[in-house]
Amino acid sequence: MSLPFIDLAAQQARLRPALDAAIARVLDHGQYVMGKEVRELEEKLAAFCGVRHCLACANGTDALQLALMALGVKAGDAVFVPSFTFAATAEVVPLVGATPIFVDVLPDTFNIDPESLKRAVGHAREIGLDPACVIPVDLFGLSADYDALTPIARENGMKVIGDSAQGWGGEYKGRIAGALADISTTSFFPAKPLGCYGDGGAVFTDDDELAALVDSLRQHGMGKDRYDYARIGINSRMDTLQAAILIEKLSIYADEIEARQEVARRYSESLSSRYETPFIPDGLKSIWAQYTIKVTSPAEREALQARCREAGVPTAVYYPIPLHVQDAYAGFPRDPAGLPVTEDLAGRVVSLPMHPYLASQVQDGIIAAVLG
Repeated sequence: MSLPFIDLAAQQARLRPALDAAIARVLDHGQYVMGKEVRELEEKLAAFCGVRHCLACANGTDALQLALMALGVKAGDAVFVPSFTFAATAEVVPLVGATPIFVDVLPDTFNIDPESLKRAVGHAREIGLDPACVIPVDLFGLSADYDALTPIARENGMKVIGDSAQGWGGEYKGRIAGALADISTTSFFPAKPLGCYGDGGAVFTDDDELAALVDSLRQHGMGKDRYDYARIGINSRMDTLQAAILIEKLSIYADEIEARQEVARRYSESLSSRYETPFIPDGLKSIWAQYTIKVTSPAEREALQARCREAGVPTAVYYPIPLHVQDAYAGFPRDPAGLPVTEDLAGRVVSLPMHPYLASQVQDGIIAAVLG
């Protein structure tokens, strides 16, 4: 057996006639950047997650930077981020002149630990930084605990940016990820549950003023017209072809989320007696960007991955090196109590193939390889 980690070809086969027609429409009208399909996509995305405003941009990293810029985050400010995440969450902070402070995560959900956040906020003040913002990450498709994190932010005069690059569209106590923070962001990188065929991203908010700022900032700080510049901005407009593709993919997204639930259920049912399988709190629904288990040690993980390679089953480790020990980030502050959970997880997590088109017989082969 040899199979893809994420089967984009199966999804494309399902949508190919609609995708071809959508691309042809863009080629016919020739508006290749921020064409009418971009606005249509923004309206549909906003309706899906229940927010007033969606602003599409060039990629998910830009979406995070635009959110920080719109909030006015600057030098002297502290922005609290998990270390157990992709680099984009942290890298945008020094890009706006602020200081990232690394926070530990919970051992069951892998998302920000509220107690670690409290310690990190106190530490920021001790070293002369102004707490400005926290960026919870909806890791592997599961929303962070916004009900615990948002009060901590409010008590300290901070805003919340929800990094939903992996979790956009998941459910959180009757609400949809993308509508859980002051500003939320997502990525449409091809491997994401809702991905385009290149790069793309979006910013979501209910705040009219923030939406207007993001709209200006993504277009070079544009004011009344394209040659009137009201502020310093960046170039982060969405390609119309990507928007057209995403409109078609969004039309089946809810169905794909449900299919992912069944794949995750079968994995957990088969693997939970041997490995620590993902924990989903009551009232939440993951979109399963990744299906990630915990083994007992790095050695056990190496053995599991070797068995899977032999059987033609791909695996991945997200993330093998925490950000706070990476060369680029080692000099930034962190929770003074350390980040022991993050460091432990980095040696024990492993992710299995996960996508909506994983046939049960193929999944049985994956499970057999994992169990040995």
